[in-house]
Amino acid sequence: MRAVIFANGLFNDPGDARRAIRPDDLLIAADGGLRYCLALGLTPAVLIGDFDSLDETEVETMRQAGVQIVRHPAQKDYTDLELAIRHAQALGTSEILVLAALGARWDQTLANLLLPANQELNDIKIKLLDGPHELEILHGGARLEIQGEPGDTVSLVPIGGNALGVITRGLQYPLNDEILFFGATRGVSNALTDKKATIQLKHGLIVCIVTHTVGIDDRR
Repeated sequence: MRAVIFANGLFNDPGDARRAIRPDDLLIAADGGLRYCLALGLTPAVLIGDFDSLDETEVETMRQAGVQIVRHPAQKDYTDLELAIRHAQALGTSEILVLAALGARWDQTLANLLLPANQELNDIKIKLLDGPHELEILHGGARLEIQGEPGDTVSLVPIGGNALGVITRGLQYPLNDEILFFGATRGVSNALTDKKATIQLKHGLIVCIVTHTVGIDDRR
């Protein structure tokens, strides 16, 4: 089962986001992300958060529509997005697509970008989608396959330390069991040479960002 979570950041290219949603996806709205979900003509299965971005009328309307309401106190340890991800994890989802995770607040944006690096979420494939940009985190010992069109930009950015044993296939500038150093920019602005590429990593963490030169299509 895949969950699609609507966060409350900036919602770029709603049309592309709508096309990325499958009919059988579990839709979860994280607080104010509800409005983005409704704007696409969709009703979430779950509305979660402290609801500081919604008024009670909106929450009650969702309750009457049969939406599961999961309310948390304003003083909490997790952001609304992390609460939504953890809720999806508890429901047994194996994959999560997050929409509208980026925004004007740098603290929230950075925290959201790094959420997939949380070791407690390792059992879920988490992808952030923002217009033409897709972001995933590759953990040491794993392999990631990315899709797109030849010429799409691919950037590999190590976080939390050096990325060791990086092997890529299908990129313009290949890496063969090499190191990407933390704080350096060698992995930025590579490119796909085919419709698919793979990245393998022995140790460390890598943020993989794919920037598509065309709109999001049905390959998802």
